[in-house]
Amino acid sequence: MLKHAAIFGLALLTGACAYKEAGEPLDPKYFGVATNNNTAVLSGDRSYRVQLATRFANEVPSTITFDFDSARLDGNARQILDAQAEWIRQFPEVRFRVYGHTDAVGSQSYNKRLGLRRARAAVNYLVTRGISRKRLEAVASFGETQPLVLTAQRERRNRRTVTEVSGFVAARVNELDGKYAAVIYRDYITSAAAVSTLSTDSGLDE
Repeated sequence: MLKHAAIFGLALLTGACAYKEAGEPLDPKYFGVATNNNTAVLSGDRSYRVQLATRFANEVPSTITFDFDSARLDGNARQILDAQAEWIRQFPEVRFRVYGHTDAVGSQSYNKRLGLRRARAAVNYLVTRGISRKRLEAVASFGETQPLVLTAQRERRNRRTVTEVSGFVAARVNELDGKYAAVIYRDYITSAAAVSTLSTDSGLDE
């Protein structure tokens, strides 16, 4: 009995050593990330637009490509735009721009118009997926002037549109300042709903 009491006491002592005293800084790896982020945004040390732009580029394909001399969306382009629309729906405060590009074949003036047609085709498709047109802009066409591949020949990788975060609804630049926790909470609710659905399906299968 004495032996077990000693072991139990040692376990309590070891466990107690794992906790910090009240008032000590929290480990930023687990706590305070949202607060630190909001503080940095409000102080001007960090741009939430830049953060969202980086996250969008990392999590969703931002580029679709086109056939030669065409603004038609093929199956792969629509699939990518579906993924973009799903991501964009998470952030109703955010605006996006779609930039159109072409390869170097053809006149510069024609390619500029073609690039804009491509950007508008992408915007129109996103609207059909439930994204408000007020949040989408096909405001620029770089035509042939910003190729990914330097060539005067036909090149599909240059015939593209690129979707990017551009700002915030109604030009409210700080619309999401102080709301990073709310964004994380939206993600949490979405993931919880998905788990719940899976659980329900599993129960039905049984």
